[in-house]
Amino acid sequence: MRMNPYPFVPLPPYEPRSPEQMKARAREFYEEIKRRRTVREFSPRPVPREVIEDCLRAAGTAPSGANLQPWHFEVVSDPEAKKKIREAAEIEEREFYSGKAPQEWLDALAPLGTDEHKSYLEVAPYLIAVFAQNYSLLPDGRKVKNYYVTESVGIALGFLIAALHHAGLATLTHTPSPMGFLSTVLDRPANERAYLLLVVGYPADDARVPDIQKKPLDGIATFR
Repeated sequence: MRMNPYPFVPLPPYEPRSPEQMKARAREFYEEIKRRRTVREFSPRPVPREVIEDCLRAAGTAPSGANLQPWHFEVVSDPEAKKKIREAAEIEEREFYSGKAPQEWLDALAPLGTDEHKSYLEVAPYLIAVFAQNYSLLPDGRKVKNYYVTESVGIALGFLIAALHHAGLATLTHTPSPMGFLSTVLDRPANERAYLLLVVGYPADDARVPDIQKKPLDGIATFR
């Protein structure tokens, strides 16, 4: 049984805002975040490491089951490591596109123009491999189960993507299946499983994206 290590303290400074201010801020955030697009064409232009660090700090503020924070972000900028990741990812992707994936899935991907070639994994200045920790290891080697791992890591990843967009960077969520090679290439411990590979950088000057639309509010939400 875990002891509660957290004394309760007053809520950190809360800034009350008028309804008008809240509406304006909500609209401003929506207008900014709706410009976010997934890109597959990146510039090799360097990104200051401090930007990545602060965006990861933002991700680390995400809520998690029992505050266990069951995530790890492996930030890769080394060209050799990126090359190894690309090579391993493209092996999985070739198998996916050449027979592993059901035709229905391939048909759904076809309008987006995706294929097994992943040059952006070497071009983009940063790859962030996101790992989910099914359990934690105490200093004495004991295992401690983590709860709501998938949900917690997903929320943190959402924070991270929003933070990177807010900073002025483009991202791509890459999920080769299976992703076990990431644990091998990056030498991650056994309590972690690869969750997602996030490609981060500036979009290429000639980057193009499909002309897609998002569902309207009444297509994604119900008010009662």
